[in-house]
Amino acid sequence: MSVLKRFLPKGLFWRTLLIIVLPVGLMQVAVAWSFFEEHWETVTSRLSEGVAGEIAMATRLYEEEGGETPAFQRHIETALGTTRLSIDFRPGDTLPTSRRSSFFRTLDITLREALSQQLDNTVWFDTTRYPSYVDVRVQVEGGVLRFITPRDRVFATTGHIFLLWIIGATTLLTAVSVVFIRNQVKPIRRLADAAEQFGRGQDVAHFRPAGATEVRQAAHAFLEMRARIKRHLEQRTALLAGVSHDLRTPLTRLKLQLALMPQTGETADARRDLDEMEAMLDEYLDFARGEANEDTQRVDLVALTRDAVEDARRHGGEVRFDDAGELDAEIRPGAVRRALANLIGNAQSFGDQVEVAVTRAGSRVEIRVEDDGPGIPEDQYDEALKPFNRLDESRNQNRKGVGLGLALARDVARNHGGDIKLGRSELGGLRAVISLPQ
Repeated sequence: MSVLKRFLPKGLFWRTLLIIVLPVGLMQVAVAWSFFEEHWETVTSRLSEGVAGEIAMATRLYEEEGGETPAFQRHIETALGTTRLSIDFRPGDTLPTSRRSSFFRTLDITLREALSQQLDNTVWFDTTRYPSYVDVRVQVEGGVLRFITPRDRVFATTGHIFLLWIIGATTLLTAVSVVFIRNQVKPIRRLADAAEQFGRGQDVAHFRPAGATEVRQAAHAFLEMRARIKRHLEQRTALLAGVSHDLRTPLTRLKLQLALMPQTGETADARRDLDEMEAMLDEYLDFARGEANEDTQRVDLVALTRDAVEDARRHGGEVRFDDAGELDAEIRPGAVRRALANLIGNAQSFGDQVEVAVTRAGSRVEIRVEDDGPGIPEDQYDEALKPFNRLDESRNQNRKGVGLGLALARDVARNHGGDIKLGRSELGGLRAVISLPQ
């Protein structure tokens, strides 16, 4: 059964079509086989036997009376008038040596069996030379008796009409099934496309429930789920924004008090602690906000990455960028830029050399950020992508942030329908690759 599943279609359209067409096709094959086996072959056999009997009788009359006698000539005229069997005696002639077979070999087999049962003479026949007649020749003493009989007297010629009806009905039913199944599958495809777009963070306001009752029910459940997720994101963003705003007020007062106090080593340390707290608040807010308030745009990903690299260079440190020309993608520019800033800043914090490149990988675009730092052990890649995980034991102590840089980058990538993968860089440090659909 598992072997059979590999050959079955995977799509709903083809599976539904197979469920409808396969039983009908099997039924048509069974009906056609039953018709030809029980009815058509029986009728054809009886017709062939009748004509073979007439040919055998005419042959015996010739052998008894001779081909040139008036009595045999009267038999010829009588056969032509009553049975439409044309008889011609060819003195000194012999049977042809070549024979052409009919497309339906059953016809030749049936006629051959009937003639062999009725005649002891050598017989030759051709069912293909004339469209409406059958040519039968019998070797007799002194020459050949040639018989021309209408084809419908030898075979049941209406069998092909039955086949045409069977094939036509199957074709018509298949065409109607394709139209109806396509209309039923279309709402499911639209629902799947809307879910995929929403998973990428794109707007699906144009989506409307359609189709069968079950499909509409699933579509309404999807819309309700989308509304709940959007409310959750808005509430999370509002909560973090409120916390950030509330904490910035006492931080500002503390900064002002430190500025008015005598400048000593202790005040400088306190000022650095306040700066780090403010950076943590910004990082929390970026992680919670994500890209909830930003629409997707078709932008040049190479140009956006180049701008992020230039910003990193202005903040200090050399970053090498591999320009790949122009690669467009449907993204949220602000969110992707924040993710790149986190990755590049993370690489600058742990390495002296940083390389950034944008490449095409099939239908996707990859942004690669590498450094020559200490890197991360392979068994800790998953831990490094989790929020609030700084992996201080495997990398240098990060003086800023709360371990959200890689988690924020992965969150942005997944919200675009992509992902981020970590690996070992050829520079010796960490390689982070953001994969995004175009």
